[in-house]
Amino acid sequence: MSKKYIRIFHTKSKTLIAEGPVGWYITPFEGNYYIHRDYLQTNGFKTNYLPGFCIYKFLYVWLDYVDAKGEVSKSLAWRYWLPNPLLPFIWNRVAISKHHSEILVEEFDKA
Repeated sequence: MSKKYIRIFHTKSKTLIAEGPVGWYITPFEGNYYIHRDYLQTNGFKTNYLPGFCIYKFLYVWLDYVDAKGEVSKSLAWRYWLPNPLLPFIWNRVAISKHHSEILVEEFDKA
């Protein structure tokens, strides 16, 4: 039985941001991917302290992505710092929209 995996790339720098199994570790939800820290392939996300609020997921902060050359992609991702306790798959995860213009998502099966 094969399992679905995903790779997420930053297109401007051609950097692999995340790779792992779809499910608990990389969770697709509402057009976004919530990525467990063990499956992040970069240290490039930096908190920019711009807050946000979702009515049912609660409070988050935006994350900038800084590539190896020092180029910054502003507000590429976000992290909930006061998440809804009923949604554990968003806790302490980097969230990225699969529709962002600087993101490329590849899905594949792995045996």
